[in-house]
Amino acid sequence: MCFLVTRLDQMNSMEQSFFTSKTLPASRLTFFLAGVGMGAWAPLVPFAKERAQIGEAELGLLLLCLGTGSMCMMPFVARLANFIGCRRTVYLASAFTAIALIGLSTATSYWMLLAFLFLFGAAVGTADVNMNLQGSLVERHHGKQMMSGFHGLFSVGNIVSAGAVSLLLWLGLSPVESIAALILGGAAVILSYGRHMLPFAELEGAPAKARPTRLVLLLGILCFIAFLVEGSMLDWSAVYLTSSRDVQPNVAGVGYAAFSVTMALGRLSGDWVVNRLGSRAVLFCGSLLAMAGMALAVSVNHWLISVIGFVLVGAGISNLVPIFCSKAGHQTVLPVAQALAIINAIGYMGILMGPAAIGFLAHETSLGFSLLLTAFLLLLVMVSAKVASYPKA
Repeated sequence: MCFLVTRLDQMNSMEQSFFTSKTLPASRLTFFLAGVGMGAWAPLVPFAKERAQIGEAELGLLLLCLGTGSMCMMPFVARLANFIGCRRTVYLASAFTAIALIGLSTATSYWMLLAFLFLFGAAVGTADVNMNLQGSLVERHHGKQMMSGFHGLFSVGNIVSAGAVSLLLWLGLSPVESIAALILGGAAVILSYGRHMLPFAELEGAPAKARPTRLVLLLGILCFIAFLVEGSMLDWSAVYLTSSRDVQPNVAGVGYAAFSVTMALGRLSGDWVVNRLGSRAVLFCGSLLAMAGMALAVSVNHWLISVIGFVLVGAGISNLVPIFCSKAGHQTVLPVAQALAIINAIGYMGILMGPAAIGFLAHETSLGFSLLLTAFLLLLVMVSAKVASYPKA
């Protein structure tokens, strides 16, 4: 008995030794780099479409393949992280993201693009679950809310990589040269800080593998709704401004740009807000603000008011998913890696199914009504705020 107690003390001491002063910055870089990898694809889309000589319909199927790759990989990330640890999973996901981006910047056929997009989706899906896992472990170790700030850095990474690749392309570099420069920069960061990432995937004493609980499934459904609202802005905000507010197509992206910047700012300040107000209040008030913003965007016939409405939507939903991920880290029935994999897999279905569902409903009714109905699904988040929240640190 004494031997067992001594052994457990030794293992706990070893675990604590992995949390150094550089673990938190390294975890933040994990989110930032995951965002960089995802955002690098956006500027490549027109070039890939032109090289493969495909139309909008084929491109839509390709983008569906990206999400499918993410969803196919997510159920296995928990096992992978438990087997090789968080740090090596970051290395693996980063390597395959780099390979996929090189392939996407050079592919000349539809089938090559399909294969590399599936690989890209699998890699970013692995990075997504693993970054949330590592962030949850660091958050639990420090005993305070950090997930919103982590997700804010993911959004910043999206913006930085999309802007950097676009700038390199504008300066005259080819797509593959631009991606290679981005990969070299990312590799330098990983080589410098990678060793400070957590080598394990669960805290000592984590529960054994079990079936998904009602709480985890509920968190997955709530993530689905949050991602559905976010996806509606990504895919339909510009279309709404052009079709319903007479905005010129070349500037219609201002709606999503305003939404994205607000999302990033909301998440970067989210830890302070959640620590001050509590996660329950943020879930309730954020959902209410997002619904009010969408109602404003749809009901007032002026493009600037619609953009302001999209800004309110971004502010309202910015911290929902980080809170759900933190709640998964606070529950003690399922291993954190398994819970996060389930939540992310269900949530990503909102991004996959949302655009098509909104388009079908818009065809039968109107785009404004479809967007409003999507936002009002957040009523379920408001009703579930007590269950999905956790006590302030």
